[in-house]
Parts: sequence; C-alpha cells; structure tokens
Amino acid sequence: MTETNILNETITIESKAAKRLIAVMASEGKSDYALRMSVVGGGCSGMTYNMSFDDKQGEFDKIFDSEGVKIYCDLKSWLYLKGTSIDYSDDMLTGGFKINNPNASRTCGCGTSFSA
Repeated sequence: MTETNILNETITIESKAAKRLIAVMASEGKSDYALRMSVVGGGCSGMTYNMSFDDKQGEFDKIFDSEGVKIYCDLKSWLYLKGTSIDYSDDMLTGGFKINNPNASRTCGCGTSFSA
C-alpha cells in the first residue's frame, strides 16, 4: 500500500447502520451532531471501541462523511480505525452495530474490544 493510500483510508458506515444512527440522533435531538469514533484502553483484548455523538470538532480530528453521517475521529484513534466500516444488524440474538476493523489482529467474542 502506498503512503497516499494509507493517508486516504477512511471510516465508512454501511447504509443500514447510517439509517439507524440518523434515527437515534433524531430521537435524541442531535440531528446536527457527528458520530465520534475513538479507541480507549480496556476490554478483554486490550482496546475498546467507543461511539458517541459530538457537536464539537477537535483541532486534529479526521473528518469523514459516509451515507449522510459525519464522522469525527481523533488522530490517535484513526491509526487503529483507518479502513474500518460500521454495519448494523437488527437480529434478535446478535444484533447491534458491528465494527469491521481490518487493523484488528484479535477481537473478543462480544465484538467491542480488539488488539492490533
């Protein structure tokens, strides 16, 4: 992969996840907010995904727009999240947001923590 490709890797949201996020933001009165993606230490595999709604862009945030949802990601988290896609399933047993991270070398059974 060339240096240009690495710098241009984005975080994307699949259409089903985008519809769900837009609905949740509307129900919380946060339609003009962005989805903030970050990584924090912890979880059974070492790092945990964190998703929240944010109306403040950080000075060094990477900014993406996918399926009509604006995404903020701090630079440190982006190093672990570049190329990641977010999907959504409404399956009764395994439903919820699914984070598909190509940088994760190992993930836990619940899908919320990983190691790189």
